[in-house]
Amino acid sequence: MDTGKVIGLYDIFLIAGVIITNIIYSVLTGSIDIIGSAAGIAGVTCVVLVAKGSIWNYAFGLVNVTLYALISYKAALYGDAALNALYYLPMQFVGWWQWRKRGAAVSRSFSVEPDHDVRVRARRMTSFQRVALAAGSAVLVFSGGVLLEHLGDPQPYKDSATTVLSIIAQALMALAFMEQWALWIITNLISVLMWSVCVVRGDEHAGLMVVMWVFYLLNSLNGLRVWAMLSKGRG
Repeated sequence: MDTGKVIGLYDIFLIAGVIITNIIYSVLTGSIDIIGSAAGIAGVTCVVLVAKGSIWNYAFGLVNVTLYALISYKAALYGDAALNALYYLPMQFVGWWQWRKRGAAVSRSFSVEPDHDVRVRARRMTSFQRVALAAGSAVLVFSGGVLLEHLGDPQPYKDSATTVLSIIAQALMALAFMEQWALWIITNLISVLMWSVCVVRGDEHAGLMVVMWVFYLLNSLNGLRVWAMLSKGRG
């Protein structure tokens, strides 16, 4: 296992990239979207720390999910709004507790000492668990889409997919399973498409949400790579 610094050059690129992109967006639009910017920057910092197995991700996650719930509600994405307010928010505390149980230490910095890895002990699912995960996720996404369509959601099946897969992925994250990243990648791809539709529709904060989800996607690809190493040989 690599016991170098938790925050590497790629991670700095992601965090700096979302900050710079937010500044450029503000200049081009002639307005400052404080809520959207804060949500995006906190969110990207959070997922970068998740990818590196650092428990400090939950501090930034608390800020992100609170603001994102508000933004989603204003955009009539009720599935995402409910997901963040009713599930992600309490899961920040559950995840912190679970990661402490799985060895993640609360360091005063985001670095790892050579003789003491403060990252969570990641693990992998069995083949049967992966098949059950895929089948269960498909059924729940379809069912959620039918419900949201009935409730008047403008993008019911996309919203259902991001909601359902995120719920499952967040639970897998709290339990430190590597397979969370496959679901995050799918969720991030769909979210980019969903918020792009919102941009065309002229929804407030939508442009910055596209930026945030693009950086989430880049990080999730890296997260899968890192957690594949962290979970190697662990069931």
